[in-house]
Amino acid sequence: MPDPVRLPYSQLDQLPDRDPEETAEWRESLDAVTKAAGPHRAAYLMRRALEHTARTEGTALPSLLETDYVNTIPTSAEPDFPGDEALEARITAWNRWNAAAMVTRGARYGLGGHIATFASAAWLYETGFQHFFRGKEGADSGDQLYLQGHASPGIYARAFLDGRLTEEQLDHFRQEAGGAGLPSYPHPRRLPWLWEFPTVSMGLGPLSAIYQARFNRYLEHRGIKDTSRSRVWAFLGDGEMDEPESTAALALAGREGLDNLTFVINCNLQRLDGPVRPNFKIVQELEAQFRAAGWNVVKSLWGRAWDEVFAQDTDGALVRRLREVPDAQFQTYATRDAAYLRDHFFGADAALRAIGRTLSDAKLLELFQTSRAGHEPRKVYAAYRAAVEHKGAPTVILAQTVKGYTLGAGFESRNANHQMKKLTGAEFRTMRDLLELPIPDSALADGLVPYRRPAEDSPEMRYLRERRAALDGPAPARKVVAKPLPIPADKSFDALKKGSGSQEIATTMAFVRLVKDLMRDKETGRRWVPVVPDEARTFGMESLFPSAGLYSPLGQTYDPVDRDQLLYYKEAKDGQILNEGITEAGSLADFTAAATSYATHGEPMIPFYIFYSMFGWQRTADQFWALADQLGRGFVIGATAGRTTMTGEGLQHADGHSHLIASTNPAALSYDPAFAYEVAVIVKEGLRRMYGPDAEDVFYYLTVYNETKVQPAMPAGVEEGILKGLYRYQEGARPQADSPRAQLLASGTAVHWILEAQRLLAADWGVAADVWSAPSWTELRRDALECDAARLDGEDRIPYVTRALSGAPGPVVAVSDWMRAVPDQIAPWVEQDWVSIGTDGFGLSDTRDAARRHFGVDPQSVVVQTLAALARRGEVKPETVKEARERYGL
Repeated sequence: MPDPVRLPYSQLDQLPDRDPEETAEWRESLDAVTKAAGPHRAAYLMRRALEHTARTEGTALPSLLETDYVNTIPTSAEPDFPGDEALEARITAWNRWNAAAMVTRGARYGLGGHIATFASAAWLYETGFQHFFRGKEGADSGDQLYLQGHASPGIYARAFLDGRLTEEQLDHFRQEAGGAGLPSYPHPRRLPWLWEFPTVSMGLGPLSAIYQARFNRYLEHRGIKDTSRSRVWAFLGDGEMDEPESTAALALAGREGLDNLTFVINCNLQRLDGPVRPNFKIVQELEAQFRAAGWNVVKSLWGRAWDEVFAQDTDGALVRRLREVPDAQFQTYATRDAAYLRDHFFGADAALRAIGRTLSDAKLLELFQTSRAGHEPRKVYAAYRAAVEHKGAPTVILAQTVKGYTLGAGFESRNANHQMKKLTGAEFRTMRDLLELPIPDSALADGLVPYRRPAEDSPEMRYLRERRAALDGPAPARKVVAKPLPIPADKSFDALKKGSGSQEIATTMAFVRLVKDLMRDKETGRRWVPVVPDEARTFGMESLFPSAGLYSPLGQTYDPVDRDQLLYYKEAKDGQILNEGITEAGSLADFTAAATSYATHGEPMIPFYIFYSMFGWQRTADQFWALADQLGRGFVIGATAGRTTMTGEGLQHADGHSHLIASTNPAALSYDPAFAYEVAVIVKEGLRRMYGPDAEDVFYYLTVYNETKVQPAMPAGVEEGILKGLYRYQEGARPQADSPRAQLLASGTAVHWILEAQRLLAADWGVAADVWSAPSWTELRRDALECDAARLDGEDRIPYVTRALSGAPGPVVAVSDWMRAVPDQIAPWVEQDWVSIGTDGFGLSDTRDAARRHFGVDPQSVVVQTLAALARRGEVKPETVKEARERYGL
């Protein structure tokens, strides 16, 4: 059998070799070098040859996925540093001090905060603020900054230095209940003038940054906004890259050549509890991962102190040693004495011992404790400059730092430093001396460390203001300048309000038809952004393909297989539809970029994200929370909704709980419309609330169904009830004057079940039942909660649901295709006897009728539940319930 290690064939064997003799000579030459100078010399020559051929026109060779554990940019190739390094060092020192002071002062109240992350990344941020990050006071949108959540104290410290925050505000870090505090992390909803993007739910920042960069291109290609000067910067931790979302869209960014995107990964080799890759090397792993995805990788690992050491490494022993030592050992090196370093690192072989003998103890400590490229502004500047000048691919900068840098021996490289929330007085004095700050001991005497900033006319403050002015104002910053959008004319909504006549259509198709009409609107049509995770045909949206087109930065470089059909698959550079493939996370990231474009770019867009309802909130609820934090606006459409409408699909496809999850998100206005006209009313109101003169920071969640039904015309006077969440759709006919009465409430497709139940109750049992449509259980509950709170303040407010049902005779039976907890939201405010019926449990595969009978929500089951409620009230005989069960075979 073949050797499992050395296979007896090569991929090249299938290609003709026009000169085998020449091939043999190359092999012999390589063997000779290996024998004479060793395998490392041979590998060096091969890499040199590979680099050369990569630069030669017409030579196509795959690049290496992993390079040596050294800087990508040699010191000799670094560009001139354009700033005043001394002034920038003093500015950075003040920011370090104030960040640590803010967190330590908060510790008095048990609040704390994170210190070590910013301490390691300070120069990564400050170099950007001084030379690269563009603000929003210029003619365009500026840059978009996804800042690492745990570094927020440093960002607040800089905002304090540039005059945007006061000492009082810093002293209210993590104290928001009074209304004047600073949120713990980047939360736009809490501090909307400063933060643009919520990033501390780790993994969402990198995913969102990629789709933001992609959406910037989308706006430009569609002629809506020139975003050519905007760059997206995402600051991430190496530990954060473990999150699946962090790397989920790397291939998209590489495939589409998003050279307007830069990732800066702070490689301090630590996650929250310990080393990121204790027995491996996270930098090398990330390099291979990003290179494989088509990214430009810039490794910025070692400071200038290493230059003379590398110069002595004539046979590659040092480079080999750096590459073989695992990350946890490097963390240990940063905390040990010179003797340990000399013995453990440089004692590995004779060549290394020779290098080690040339280094003083002080030099050894400098190499391993402080000399990291991420702590040197010239190294950071060189990496950033390389990123912004690179064309054709996104760039990731892998910058090595020491976590807790400048905070003293008690913090630096310690496993527990993420949980360390304060410095002692002695540690502050050590930090002051290290940073050379003019703070006297007397200012530290009472144990409450002061905030400090240079005088307004000092060289530091003048320099800071000049640099930010040159970069179009302060950053980060969020600025809303978008104007309201006109609401489309009524005629766009009239078709759904008139009903479908004798034609049966699903509410999913009703929504798609409405949006198709709205996309033709002369003033707002081009602002609609359909976002679909590869299910457009499921939702009947293929009619949009040829008219709106599917966005692709390359356009359509092939002849589509269905080109001769009317509804062919049309890709276009100015395409309007974002069809993201099978990725709900990516689609929601797209939606978020579009939903916040009114602030990011001053261009309000109207996104609708339509998805298979089971795979929306359940899969991406964390992103929906971030969407709310980012103040996103738009329509989220859970199509093929409900637990029993998906015939034959089964447990993992049957959604009976998304409305319960959505109800936990305060920014989500959730509706479960039963009829096409309800869809029209809700969408029109959504456009007014989100894009009108008094725009609100909310988004709409609508569930629509794939079950075709005749759509009735809209009854008169029901608009208020639709929007508030409840209205009487059809009053029950009384078989007799003294007939028992009941109230049947339902949402979505369940309204059709209770309409049939209404008929059966009257025909078979002489019971008159009124049918109510409840488009939003959640909005009814929120209104009731607000009324309860107002009544505590002395206001006489009665919940809408209580008023709507006031005086309605008989019990209330609430029915839905959702678990009972969804309608049960309103039970406390219903004065009548309450019964709810729902689809609790897992879904199952079967016909709709069989599934509904299984869950006990079909019309016959509703009848029996209603009779049981009436029997408990003494309004029908108890034996009637048993008789009904037998008649219907329940």
